[in-house]
Amino acid sequence: MSPQRPSLVATDVDGTLIDDTEQISDRTRSAVHAVIDSGTPFVLATGRPPRWIAPVVEQLRYAPLAVCANGAVLYDSATDRVLSAALLGTDELSWLADLAATVLPGSGLAAERVGASAHDAATPQFVSSPGYEHAWLNPDNTELAEHDVIAEPAIKLLIRQPGISSAEMAEVLLPELHGLVDLTYSTDNGLIEISAAGITKAAGLQEAARHLGVTADHLVAFGDMPNDIPMLSMARHGVAMENAHPEAKSVADEVTATNVEDGVARILERWWQ
Repeated sequence: MSPQRPSLVATDVDGTLIDDTEQISDRTRSAVHAVIDSGTPFVLATGRPPRWIAPVVEQLRYAPLAVCANGAVLYDSATDRVLSAALLGTDELSWLADLAATVLPGSGLAAERVGASAHDAATPQFVSSPGYEHAWLNPDNTELAEHDVIAEPAIKLLIRQPGISSAEMAEVLLPELHGLVDLTYSTDNGLIEISAAGITKAAGLQEAARHLGVTADHLVAFGDMPNDIPMLSMARHGVAMENAHPEAKSVADEVTATNVEDGVARILERWWQ
């Protein structure tokens, strides 16, 4: 590992920064604040939409810039402003819906949308078809007919098929996409997440670095799932958690302790005590 102090610190949230009860330990919070106090930017890079950042801010006691929805949204949690968003158009969504019906019959669809802020009441931010089975609790859901789910641009399309793994779904879908959109997953519980072409956490972090006026050349990044692979690969030092997916571990420069054993803090403390 380079002795040079990182120019930017980025971390995934679920399975990485927070523990299995969605808490941030005192040790991890102290390590993050040491980074912030040094003047080094600290950024979240997560599959979560902006509306799910507030609980992390509360736990951190700090409102960072956040790369949300796997890179599709740059969100300023301090001012509750969406700074930019990369959208899937309705033609793309329609094509993807037809493709899912063909190669994954019986799957359900949902779309993540975004407004001007995390809690833009004018925009139903998560909409799903009647056949969509949620992979986790989502009280913000609005159920619509499938043609209405794909009737407006979205930052992310979710395809859900309980009973098979996300990896199996990806294996079926990827050959049909021809690089026209970006596919990933953050749980192996039968859920695929699709964004516009080239939209990944790595791309989102490059935009975040430009917004902050810093270089990403000495980025240290933490993650645990396949949606973290692009940023772990681009980082000067990519760190996978011990609890990480094997594919995330395979591209990391180092594997740290688990998310319940302060894995993020253990690495940050090498530069910031």
